[in-house]
Amino acid sequence: MAGSLGGSRRRHYWALLGVVVVIIFLVTHSASITSSDSQKPVNSKTHWEVPPTLEKLKQWERDLPQHNLDLPFPEGKTGRYVKFSNQVKRLGWNNAFNEILMNTHLAYESKRAYVFQQYVWKEDHYSWPKSVFRNHEFPPHTPLNAIISGPSAGGPWDVGDNAPRSISEQWFDIVCPKKERRIINTREVKPIIGWADGIDIFNHWKKILLEAPERCIEIEPEHYKKDFYPQTFDLWLWGSTRVRSLWPIFSQSPTSRLLEPSPIVRSAVERNAYLFNPHGPRPEHPVSRDPHDRMLAIHARRGDFKEACLHLAKWNSTFYSWNLLEELPDAFPPPPGGEEGNNTPENIEKYLQHCLPPFEDIVAKVRDSRYEYLQKSKSGHKVLDVLFLLTNAKGEWLDQLKVTLKEDGWHTIVTSRDLELDQEQTEVNMSVDMEIARRAAVFVGNGVRYASFSTIA
Repeated sequence: MAGSLGGSRRRHYWALLGVVVVIIFLVTHSASITSSDSQKPVNSKTHWEVPPTLEKLKQWERDLPQHNLDLPFPEGKTGRYVKFSNQVKRLGWNNAFNEILMNTHLAYESKRAYVFQQYVWKEDHYSWPKSVFRNHEFPPHTPLNAIISGPSAGGPWDVGDNAPRSISEQWFDIVCPKKERRIINTREVKPIIGWADGIDIFNHWKKILLEAPERCIEIEPEHYKKDFYPQTFDLWLWGSTRVRSLWPIFSQSPTSRLLEPSPIVRSAVERNAYLFNPHGPRPEHPVSRDPHDRMLAIHARRGDFKEACLHLAKWNSTFYSWNLLEELPDAFPPPPGGEEGNNTPENIEKYLQHCLPPFEDIVAKVRDSRYEYLQKSKSGHKVLDVLFLLTNAKGEWLDQLKVTLKEDGWHTIVTSRDLELDQEQTEVNMSVDMEIARRAAVFVGNGVRYASFSTIA
């Protein structure tokens, strides 16, 4: 994937996270965590009885240096801020993640500080039951800095960049009391731009935020009965080719370049790094010692995912977000013959082949992906001998898949269930899976395949 998608892994960390979900993914991955022999599971998702308090992290967020009224412009009591209260809530992390990043970039280009918020879970995706939710909050919330690091979560911009740093929503209430805010309801803006191209939507909002004289702006959503997706960059945009025009400006933006996994996620990856040490025969030629350079990661969700796939098929959905980029090797134009809300049985079967592929197709996809990757290796000194299965599958189906893949030459196979995570790491297990996949040489999503963003040599 050399060319426009090339570049360092650090620089393009965000990109894989946006691609892990291949089509409009309304549910997020909740990995099941393997318990130690001395502990017995209390629910199907984790052996930890209660979620972590995360109080130290919350205090760290409260103590961010930009939370200071005495700082000079463009921060402090004279700074300019924008809070997107219309951000999506109670949907999968990837839906929220795309929006968080694009809103951050819009705030940056508008010379305002982005106001970051906690991630609000859809409760049945959370790793703990309602009876033990943290502080009895409903739905459960997770501090953004537990999941990601970087400017979107209050981290610094580039050295020499005087852009205002992002602030927490709690600090927004202090630096921008309600009486000093200008409220912009999305009904005042979205009907004007309608189904415009992504870059045109971005520039329209940018003009409004740049030219507004008010220090403090809060974007509020239209009532859901009038606009079910009232986000600034809504699902109709992310699920259409109109989003492609945003790629050039966003992929090179500091919001993208400076994005990193959170320390909690990094610690989980390091804690489980030994699992990926190659167990097969020594390669015949010199290869990288880094297991991630030799890894193929595949997302193979089962169980409750069938319902989501059928929903996507019903509405004739497309691929999601940057998966629609023409540079990527696989594409999925919605098959003709159906209509939104009432697709044909033949079309539904085509969707399931991509979204919930059968056992044999998964094995074949892994085999073909490895072959094509090695064929495109110019030097011939590449190897793929480590396989990571991002999956919530269990039991006989998963056991048989591992046996079949091992017979196909994969000597090192690790699944989401093999990861050992502490309480805090369990809280963000979906991002742990995604970070491991982000580091892989090749990632296979639900019907979309591409090499990672390092140049194939």
